[in-house]
Amino acid sequence: MPVNQTLSNYSDMAFATSVVIYIAAMLLYFAEFAYGGRKQQARAREAQLVTAGGESGGTATAERIGRIDTPGKRPLPERFGGMAVSMTVLGILVHAASLVFRGVATGRAPWGNMYEFGSAICLAAVIAWTIVLFRQLRAERREASPAQLRGLGGFLLLPVVVLLFLSGTVLYAKAAPLQPALQSYWIVIHVTAAIISSGALLFAGVASVLFMLRSRHENNPLKLARFGSRLPSTETLDRMAYRATVIIFPVWTFAIVAGAIWAEAAWGRFWGWDPKETCSFIAWVVYAAYLHARATAGWRGVKAAWINIAGLAVMIFNLFFINIVVSGLHSYAGL
Repeated sequence: MPVNQTLSNYSDMAFATSVVIYIAAMLLYFAEFAYGGRKQQARAREAQLVTAGGESGGTATAERIGRIDTPGKRPLPERFGGMAVSMTVLGILVHAASLVFRGVATGRAPWGNMYEFGSAICLAAVIAWTIVLFRQLRAERREASPAQLRGLGGFLLLPVVVLLFLSGTVLYAKAAPLQPALQSYWIVIHVTAAIISSGALLFAGVASVLFMLRSRHENNPLKLARFGSRLPSTETLDRMAYRATVIIFPVWTFAIVAGAIWAEAAWGRFWGWDPKETCSFIAWVVYAAYLHARATAGWRGVKAAWINIAGLAVMIFNLFFINIVVSGLHSYAGL
């Protein structure tokens, strides 16, 4: 099937636009995270002064006489956060459109090379984060303040933007038909499961990294005082990382099993210890160890978080080094 160059150009433009939107959203998230924390601390100190002044008849209450509050107007940092969420949703729509255009232009699933694969993983990660955010904001018993929850978005979009930049520059590939070895319906089944699980595990890994930073703040408040205090509690971050991993782990398992079935159909064997197969299995073992550690009382908290971070490192190593540098049956040609 010939490539529709017009739709391919639209795909590239949508991809570039989504990166710009994600960068804008990331900066807005960080703006709320930075300035919102200061506002919250200032309001907390002011509330303490008002309470003290009301009890002792001091000057704190007198200073507020004649001050007109405007409850209908949200603080600027909160508006930054709202705009960041809106920009994130817009970025998801434009990003998804870029993959749809690429798929229609080539007449195949839009993840036949590293550029498309990396782009799809980033989209899955942002969607996973957005689902978690809206579920938390709508929960009857919210685990953290809206500002703290939205602040996590900037830390997720940071690696997403880096990966998208690498995908769109170093790893970029022009729209083309699939390689003969990939022309199978298993690319939709196996690779889709790998994309979804990799995106969700990226979010889980970021949550564990932030858990370590928050834990360091709680153990030593003098270090990272401003930064650590603005993050959700360690319990919230640990729960987010665990829930994302425990939900997506069966999908990752299915991706490995589906890949083995595809390998038997393509190469006549289910498992051959190809570098990609080996690294994927190592990642599976690490995440299985994390789930086991998380369920074991003596290994919860920091120890379990380190295992989850190790799993993220293995996934990144698998994505870049194994796919690009190491020669094997799974390596993408021409990079």
